[in-house]
Amino acid sequence: MKIENTPMPIDRQPAVAGKFYPANPDKLQNELMGLFKSAVSKKCNQVRAIISPHAGYIFSGKIAASAFNQIDSKRNYKRIFLVGPSHYKNFDKAGVYCEGDFVMPYGIESVDTVFGKMLVENYPDIFTANPYVHEEEHCLEVQLPFLHYSLKTSYRIVPIVIGTSNPEVCKRIASVLKPYLNEENLFIISSDFSHYPNYSDARKVDEATKEAILSNDPNELLSTLSINAKKHIPHLATSLCGWTSVLTLLYMTSHNDSMHFRAIEYLNSGDTQYYGDRDRVVGYWAIALTEQPTEKADFQLTDNEKKTLLDISRKTLEEHCLHHKKYIPDPAELSPTLNTKCGAFVTLHKNGRLRGCIGRLVGNLPLYQMVEEMTISAASHDPRFRPVEPEELPDIDIEISVLSPLKKIDNIDEIELGKHGIYIEDGYNSGVFLPQVATETGWSKEEFLGHCARDKAGLDWNGWKTANLYIFTAIVFP
Repeated sequence: MKIENTPMPIDRQPAVAGKFYPANPDKLQNELMGLFKSAVSKKCNQVRAIISPHAGYIFSGKIAASAFNQIDSKRNYKRIFLVGPSHYKNFDKAGVYCEGDFVMPYGIESVDTVFGKMLVENYPDIFTANPYVHEEEHCLEVQLPFLHYSLKTSYRIVPIVIGTSNPEVCKRIASVLKPYLNEENLFIISSDFSHYPNYSDARKVDEATKEAILSNDPNELLSTLSINAKKHIPHLATSLCGWTSVLTLLYMTSHNDSMHFRAIEYLNSGDTQYYGDRDRVVGYWAIALTEQPTEKADFQLTDNEKKTLLDISRKTLEEHCLHHKKYIPDPAELSPTLNTKCGAFVTLHKNGRLRGCIGRLVGNLPLYQMVEEMTISAASHDPRFRPVEPEELPDIDIEISVLSPLKKIDNIDEIELGKHGIYIEDGYNSGVFLPQVATETGWSKEEFLGHCARDKAGLDWNGWKTANLYIFTAIVFP
């Protein structure tokens, strides 16, 4: 039997332990404890990335701790992507460490070597596996003690050092990494801000750079960096030493309205007690990236579209009751809005009194088809009433309610009577009231909830207090 020789993993040894941070595990733990104690507490939820500095802990440790305080310490991340700039090696790609693990004073940081090798094999024009580019680099290593201290679950890291200074290459790196910027993973972007201006100039430059990042626009960041350079500020070597790493992140997040950057805390090295030389400083920002889905604009219908839906409902009702046939309009003659999948209710009144009401909260059919189906159901399948007879048709009025998506709430203060309908769910029990029910009955909010819980969901009067509550809006016409 032939036994193939497989290369032994090469674990990366620490390069700056004892220089940027304590090499002794106990001293390191104590220093981290003090930094996190003085840092800004958690302000953000649904954090997808942080921007954290990479200087010696005496200068930037507090800001780094403020950044790491924003992550969910109990989340089981699939991968932690560490992305930073190459300070010592010049190359035109991004270097992925996938030869082994990272050795740290406190133990081993496990590297997802399989994933790293996949990046290199599938995108060899963008990524390199050369471990040499990581050998002396500090920008990722200094993040690891903060990660180890703050994250209480197991994880694997993907260390990436960007060597290119070409924005187009950053854009290509971003296109590969973008699918992984989601709730399963965390991105740690390593960067300091201004280098070596005086204290006052640093604060101005770092404020401008921070605002460019918060704009979530890579072109705005590039423009701001260019403007800063053209000001010829004394001793300013760079506005953002990890600009390629931050730019890569912005290429992943721009044009996504659900992604929001939030500034957490700022200091520069001039603020450091005992070592704070204010003539030549380095700036540090802690910034978090959160994902907060934006609410879409309220669904709207034109007067003509409402008239069309009422006409479809009326003809469907007549064909069903008179001929037991289904009215079929031509979809090509209907607007895109009427072909949108929406939930809807159809309510029938006879001489002002309820004669049937059926609907679906979630739309799995085009709106016009949903109206057809609910019209037939309201006329024939509402268990509270007998089917509508042909002779009743002249006395039947039709009301249509087109519904927005459901929104789960934890506080009934979010309910606006007359605007919101409610859906109560508890196991197999559920009940719904349309928005107009509150207006028609004059109920208080508690009565609105109580009647829905008891009369619709089959729960106790106060059953809504322990059930899942959802609200929705409706376009009601005529």
